Amino acid sequence: MKATYKKYVLDFKRPSGTSRGTLNKKETWFIILQDGQNLGIGECGILRGLSIDDRDDYEEYLKWGVDHIHLGLDKLLERLVGFPSIQFGLEQAFLSLRSKNPFILFPSDFTHKEMPIEINGLIWMGSEDFMLQQIEDKLLQGFKCLKMKIGAIDFDAELKLLNAIRKRFSKDEIELRVDANGAFSAESALEKLKILATYDLHSIEQPIKAKNWTKMKELCQRSPLPIALDEELIGVSDLTKKRDVLETIRPQYIILKPSLVGGFKSSKEWINLAEALGIGWWVTSALESNIGLNAIAQWTFTLNNQMPQGLGTGSLYTNNFESPLAVAEGNLFYRNELSWQQDLIEDLCI
Repeated sequence: MKATYKKYVLDFKRPSGTSRGTLNKKETWFIILQDGQNLGIGECGILRGLSIDDRDDYEEYLKWGVDHIHLGLDKLLERLVGFPSIQFGLEQAFLSLRSKNPFILFPSDFTHKEMPIEINGLIWMGSEDFMLQQIEDKLLQGFKCLKMKIGAIDFDAELKLLNAIRKRFSKDEIELRVDANGAFSAESALEKLKILATYDLHSIEQPIKAKNWTKMKELCQRSPLPIALDEELIGVSDLTKKRDVLETIRPQYIILKPSLVGGFKSSKEWINLAEALGIGWWVTSALESNIGLNAIAQWTFTLNNQMPQGLGTGSLYTNNFESPLAVAEGNLFYRNELSWQQDLIEDLCI
């Protein structure tokens, strides 16, 4: 079996704002396996400034994984615990290699009968006018669940946007989620959560920075607005430590980004622990290309979670891979009449 890897830089259609800054480009890496006529491809979706494996020696470890592909997936996952995005890329590549179609990793009614996955519409940070325009666009596109990133512009301006939505749509018509990406201070968080709760929001992701378990536990106990842990899960790979996080903080929800938490196997561990504790969950992509998004979406469908998932990021880039993935009426579909962009795929494999 031949194993290689290749870097690919995704270009945003327009700068995309988060509480950690504005994104113009996103680098990603692909692991390609070839065994005779069989092809396997997996995406290592690293997010600079957020991924635990955002390290200077990242490519060195990626090369090590490819050079030691003969060890098999289980041993590679054990050796690369500190590199969750590489773990995820390897999982995809091995699943892809073993499949009749390298892009059908989890055959299901999603891939074969075009059964949809309901997703949220993502509202990026920016000026008030820009965010309002995004909201209008998503509503026209038929989304019933919106996720709005907050924490970058003035808090009062963000409340004004939420108020504008709620004046038009009740919580029964539009589900609103907000994501603070840890932007609130520990001192001000509870008061802000109380204010946000008046807008009938579904939940807030990561109101304060990760690794402050004591304060996060207090917020989860006292907040009238349900809290979802996101960044809090990053870098926690040991099963016992995962249990400690959830038993200590007791959030209302957790959010799984396979690229950031070590892939499908690790994500399923989080899900099993959460369900045992009565904690809700959903799955979110992490700005992968359509190759990584495809794998996450197919896996997510098999989990039978009826909540809207965070899987609609494939249209952000000018140079993404054309694929059967399509968004319509707030749902993600795998359209069998559409094809993967073979020229770009072939370029990766050269």
